[in-house]
Amino acid sequence: MTNPLLEPWTAPFGLPPFDRIADDDFAPAFEAALTEARDNISAIAADPAAPDFANTIEALELAEERLDRVAGAFYNLAGSDANPAREALQRELAPKMAKFSSEVMMNRTLYERVRNVWEQREQLSLTPEQLRVLDLYHQMFVRAGAELDGGPAERFRAIKERLASLGTDFGQKVLAEERDWSMDLAEPDLEGLPEFLVEGLAAAAAERGREGWTLTLSRSLIVPFLELSPRRELRQRAYEAWTARGSNGNSNDTRAIVAETLKLRQERAELLGYPSYAAYKLEPEMAHTPERVQELLSRVWTPARAKAEADAEALTQLLHEDGLNGRLEPWDWRFYAARLRKAEHDLDEAALKPYLQLDHMVEAAFETAGRLFGLQFKPLDVPLYHADARAWEVTRDGRHMAVFIGDYFARPSKRSGAWCSAFRSQRKLGGEVRPIVVNVCNFAKPAKGQPALLSYDDARTLFHEFGHALHQMLSDVTYGFVSGTSVARDFVELPSQLYEHWLEVPEVLERHARHYRTGEPMPKEMLERLLAAQNFDQGFATVEYLASALVDLAFHEGPAPADPMAKQAEVLAEIGMPHAIRMRHATPHFSHVFAGEGYASGYYSYMWSEVMDADAFDAFREAGDPFDPEIARRLELNILSAGGSRDPAEEYTAFRGRMPGVEALLRGRGLDDAA
Repeated sequence: MTNPLLEPWTAPFGLPPFDRIADDDFAPAFEAALTEARDNISAIAADPAAPDFANTIEALELAEERLDRVAGAFYNLAGSDANPAREALQRELAPKMAKFSSEVMMNRTLYERVRNVWEQREQLSLTPEQLRVLDLYHQMFVRAGAELDGGPAERFRAIKERLASLGTDFGQKVLAEERDWSMDLAEPDLEGLPEFLVEGLAAAAAERGREGWTLTLSRSLIVPFLELSPRRELRQRAYEAWTARGSNGNSNDTRAIVAETLKLRQERAELLGYPSYAAYKLEPEMAHTPERVQELLSRVWTPARAKAEADAEALTQLLHEDGLNGRLEPWDWRFYAARLRKAEHDLDEAALKPYLQLDHMVEAAFETAGRLFGLQFKPLDVPLYHADARAWEVTRDGRHMAVFIGDYFARPSKRSGAWCSAFRSQRKLGGEVRPIVVNVCNFAKPAKGQPALLSYDDARTLFHEFGHALHQMLSDVTYGFVSGTSVARDFVELPSQLYEHWLEVPEVLERHARHYRTGEPMPKEMLERLLAAQNFDQGFATVEYLASALVDLAFHEGPAPADPMAKQAEVLAEIGMPHAIRMRHATPHFSHVFAGEGYASGYYSYMWSEVMDADAFDAFREAGDPFDPEIARRLELNILSAGGSRDPAEEYTAFRGRMPGVEALLRGRGLDDAA
């Protein structure tokens, strides 16, 4: 029997053979790929030739090629279409993959070769990209424990394996919490809900084999329900279920995982000589130190909290006008904010959504990329991993650039949120390899035969993730190690958040925001009201985000807290968290931070990048043209195509001529005049 994962992939553009892969193929494919990778690594370490860039660094770049291919297929499927077999293999693989990583990074002979090349780097006539790759490889080995010996080295390995298992367990428990909760609604419970939401609730019920209407924890259902349902008791029940994920005292409770994770992260940082995990984690980022992160977050917190408190007074007044005494509660905020937006800007989701059809917003993202970067998108009829996924070939001037896959609808097998990933990243080493990129979202799936309608927030999410995709698709580097989104964590959100700004360009909405039934463009006065309301409720949005970022930083900045939930409460009390707003991601379901280490001590990254994205879009404003070709060319050359081939501050300065201050961010959020 042949294993399609191990054979040459002959599908168009080198796509994984989705129509031939069975779940049983993954485990043996990983075993074979790991064995091959170990053999390749051993050969590099044992090479009798003197170490140089080609036989050490470039050899390492290609040593795990088959493993990368198998892992790319598996982990993308595990995140977007989980099932019991994939979840079981994920749990089994977590410590195995961590052990393999330690074998490579803590192979003293291999590390000595890397260090030898690094120490003679000035004499090797390397290109700037090669020097950058060499620096990053050396840094990676050191930070992964390559210089540890004896007991500390063994402990470091054990911690790494345990953390990998804990991260996998956390993510699966949160997914189970989201998958298991639902609230069936009777017809009276639909009071005040617009047609699009009722249809979404019916589709969710049908997906679960039920009659009637079902509310789930999918953001594209629960947020409009919280905004639009006048039934306060139902809003409270739904909101508390949404925010209690991971803390229900059942088999999916994650709080013990959080405590152990924080303790192990602190211990690992100390083994490497750092005073805290935050000091360790932030060293290679743009921020470099926890103090610089704290400075940024504190500067924004003060005006954001003042704005939120002022907004809370207005919302409380509306609550009292409804005859409800007492305080504004978290399950009230979105409902009364939607009412206030309707009063101030004459906008509501029911009126907007018919003009924001998914297919039209995808076209808007594509056309914007075409005008800025000359890209063209052609639908592909190829086997994919799920019936909801779609694919396009991306070309420029007739040249193949990438395959782009869009997987937009929520389903119980998909983890929450939205993300960009790649089945394959761009590189030139060993022959030109073009990327296969996927955007995964969780928009509410419409009833069969009905169009998918987005909220404006959904449309912004679509543009955000497509900005990440452009970072991958336009990558033009030699080494996969610095390809696409392989950049500092607090730089990676720059392209994605910057791309959101084009959704605010009037001519983009004028062209693509068309009524799904009549094809008529959004009325000009509605478009003007929509754009005028961009900063509505920014106090709330900024406070809920900053609270999560500040708690994340506090968890990792000092000794690991014995009781993380008590620490969370302490931080929120210290900053004066408004009563009616909660953290965007409470600790027990804070997957950015605990389902892996990507954003651990790094959730601030969105705001750090926003400082740059607000300033970067100002470059187009200053030119008087959001599609200015020269600025677009500089953006691609210095940021989108460069990946991690240069220091991110150098890349940004090459694009803009300087580093930005926080002023553009405050202005963009409407907080520049807040007390």
